[in-house]
Amino acid sequence: MTRANEYTIESRVRFSEIDHSKRMTLPAIINYFQDCSIFHSESIGHGLEYLGRINRAWVLSAWQIVIGRYPGLGEEISVSTWASGFKGICGDRNFCMKDRQGKVTAYANSLWVYMDTGRGRPAKPDAKEVEAYGVSEPLAMETASRKIALPKQMTETAPFQVRRYHIDTNEHVNNCQYIQMAQEIYDGEEPVRQVRAEYKKSAVYKDIIVPRAGREADRGVVELCNTEGQAFAVVEFR
Repeated sequence: MTRANEYTIESRVRFSEIDHSKRMTLPAIINYFQDCSIFHSESIGHGLEYLGRINRAWVLSAWQIVIGRYPGLGEEISVSTWASGFKGICGDRNFCMKDRQGKVTAYANSLWVYMDTGRGRPAKPDAKEVEAYGVSEPLAMETASRKIALPKQMTETAPFQVRRYHIDTNEHVNNCQYIQMAQEIYDGEEPVRQVRAEYKKSAVYKDIIVPRAGREADRGVVELCNTEGQAFAVVEFR
């Protein structure tokens, strides 16, 4: 089903997007979703230049990503996104990745907050902003809470510094970079089939990140904190 306000990009899985198994990596899937949302905004005239002029930005608050399978090198894929709801300062957005046969390989729900970058506080998008994106029916998926509960036992691991390549156009650590950091610490033996991320505080260049990790049942959780113990992001892998 194609939705009225759906935006789609076509691609092939590149060598730079695979790992030793010749399958797409988790960060590659997330980056496709992120790029698709950026291109969607650019296509309707509400991209980075426009938002910069009015001192606004859509900032990701939470991810819930489900992976059915990881496409292989050279596979033809399509990635679609659409706004699935707006409420106050928040916007919901869905994503879907399909293979050449039209079968879904990965999909996601996400929550975004509209920010006044001049004042550093949330702002409500006006009617024209909402109208530009439109609203389409959300994915038929079981959505989890934005809040991620921590396991009872969490172990602190070696701290590290934020590098320049972690930073995006908002001068903060990019949302996918947090997941890459957390995945390195999680180091699960089986492929990740679901990832959730809760973003709490923006890390910037040269910040020190102190990871804490824990496991219980079928999930692993990594909390990326500052030196005072405040969380930048919490990431759950299943």
